[in-house]
Amino acid sequence: MDNYNLKDDVMTNIVNLLDKDGTFMEIVEEIIHETQKYLCTSHAAILQISVDNSWINSVISYVGEDEEPLPVTNMAMEKFHIDVEELKCCNMDNSTEQERKTLQYMGIKSIVIAPVFINDIRVMYFAVMDVHSVIEYNKEQLKFISDVVNIIQAIAQKKVTKNSLLSSYEVLKAILNSIGSGIIVFGRTDGNIFFENDIAQQIEEVNRTASKAVKEFLHIDKRKTKLLKPMEHYDPQSGLWFEVKFSDLTWIDGSAVSVCTIMDITQKKKNQQKIEYQANNDFLTGIYNRMKCEADLRTILKQAVEEHIKGAVMFLDLDDFKHINDGLGHQYGDVLLQQIAAGLQSVPGLRGHCYRMGGDEFLVIVPPNQYSNLDRIVENVIAMFNKPWYLMGTEYFCTMSMGIATFPDNSCEVHELVKMADTAMYDAKKSGKNRYSFYDSKKDVNTIKRLDIENNMRQAIATQIQEFIVFFQPVVDIETRKCVSCEALVRWDSKTLGFMGPGDFVPLAEYLGLITDIGDYVLEEACKQCKLWNDMGYKDFHINVNLSVVQLLQKDVVKNVREIFDKTGVNPCNIVLEITESFAINDMDRVMKIIDGLKELGPEIALDDFGTGYSSLNYIKQLPLNIIKVDKTFIDDIVEDEYAQAFIKLIVDLSKTIGTEIVVEGIEDIHQFQLLKEIGVDYIQGYFFGKPVDAETFEKTYLGKVLGKEAL
Repeated sequence: MDNYNLKDDVMTNIVNLLDKDGTFMEIVEEIIHETQKYLCTSHAAILQISVDNSWINSVISYVGEDEEPLPVTNMAMEKFHIDVEELKCCNMDNSTEQERKTLQYMGIKSIVIAPVFINDIRVMYFAVMDVHSVIEYNKEQLKFISDVVNIIQAIAQKKVTKNSLLSSYEVLKAILNSIGSGIIVFGRTDGNIFFENDIAQQIEEVNRTASKAVKEFLHIDKRKTKLLKPMEHYDPQSGLWFEVKFSDLTWIDGSAVSVCTIMDITQKKKNQQKIEYQANNDFLTGIYNRMKCEADLRTILKQAVEEHIKGAVMFLDLDDFKHINDGLGHQYGDVLLQQIAAGLQSVPGLRGHCYRMGGDEFLVIVPPNQYSNLDRIVENVIAMFNKPWYLMGTEYFCTMSMGIATFPDNSCEVHELVKMADTAMYDAKKSGKNRYSFYDSKKDVNTIKRLDIENNMRQAIATQIQEFIVFFQPVVDIETRKCVSCEALVRWDSKTLGFMGPGDFVPLAEYLGLITDIGDYVLEEACKQCKLWNDMGYKDFHINVNLSVVQLLQKDVVKNVREIFDKTGVNPCNIVLEITESFAINDMDRVMKIIDGLKELGPEIALDDFGTGYSSLNYIKQLPLNIIKVDKTFIDDIVEDEYAQAFIKLIVDLSKTIGTEIVVEGIEDIHQFQLLKEIGVDYIQGYFFGKPVDAETFEKTYLGKVLGKEAL
């Protein structure tokens, strides 16, 4: 039989069903089976949408031989993205992205779907689907499907028109019981119950909520019932949330009724809370994020202006966090950030006012009701960072620099206030880190200057690193006063900004992660100069070069230093590599491996800035050091300060025990020199003997010479 005759035969059979006795569901089921004789698709179904438009459900279905049922049982409407106003074809090749998502979810490749109307009300859909093929239906096939829909519609209308209440009710009952929500149909004026589906009858929480909602509905002025919006009800006995909707319709017997739909939205509420949490909270630390910070600060600033009260914001940036994150691994950095977030939250008055702005930056709002405690809060935050953090069972020290701006004194605009606190933070970092600074409007020009320095520094490093110049400061044998070595110190002679000392750009270079390029350049230039002076006859002359923590934590630091030694031809024994105390106190095992690897290359190792951090004599004992350099902070008042004198004596005695030499920095007058000589210091460095100068000047003035005769 050809396809044309087959279609006619199938349609004849379907038309004959118009007068068949039986329920709507029985007749339509036959129609669907007849339809498949012609269309030969894998699936067909009558689909019903819930009253509250939240679910779609298959109430009559055809499943081909050896086929699996489709997932259209209580399918959430949020997954059904096909707009069915009239007959519509969709397949995986010619549909919108949303429609394709629906097809993928249902596991089909093609669908033809059309609405079925009764009394001009869309009550269901007729759908023909295929899970195997992308079908392009022709006009003849689409006309056939449209005719089938009209017949189904005529049968449904006939059942209603003839008041075939039993069959119509059974269809409706099946439809309403298949919906995943509680349904109650009640008289619009008297509240008499016409119908309750299984969920409304059998689930206690739903029944309780429905009864309460219907009673509330009946007490509302009937003139306003059409204005009712969906309501949320919380059932305290079960802890569940329900969404309740009301709608008016005419029942199958012509009665004016209202339909109450009760849907469990507990998971939806949980999802909303989760989405809200994710939108407002930092994923790593759990505290609020930048977006929440700006919203909260906006509200608090408005209150401060209206009520003439004050508050503050504190902007924190961790000092050298990159060293821990890059050197030890992100898992260490993540744990540290989590501990800091928890620590800030634990400061009295700050819970709920702490925010992670991104990376290693935190912002704290000191609300007006805590402003009088600002000094105490600042002290508590500082104290928190003066203690070690325990990461993976090991102690680590990490300090912070903090900027503080007050409102509404400094500003009452969110972004401007945060920027001011950030500016103050950078001033603190530039002043030596591990401290705090209040915003000063007189320093606004520094922000513009900082941006100029940053832009020019990036350009200088990328194009002409030679803008950076290496200066040298003499290190003198305290007994002979002979210049036996020097320290290489960087300066920047910018073509755009002019000559700058390290204090003007090194903190920013560290903050921006640019210090590695500068440090490598300084090391190479120092090695070249040392080789030159050694070849001139000063064979034992040494040059000290400071390696930044960032350089030391590079995975290939030993290889990099070896390559510089090889490239310049310097005798490594004449190079002293200085490491800072802050590097030496964290992760001793890692530090030991790095230092041992460097020592194998031949240079001596000096511990720089000793006494400025969290010194422990145990660290000094473990490290394979040649030299300990005591920071100048102990020297400034050493003549009068007995504690400083005792400290230097202790270090001198320790050095003799462990076989290291002592260099004291910052010597500026004869009294300091004489006192240190009496204590037994080996070498001194400072303005008393000479400031840092360029290589040519150093060679003429200091190289191999006895210094300080005039002063002595």
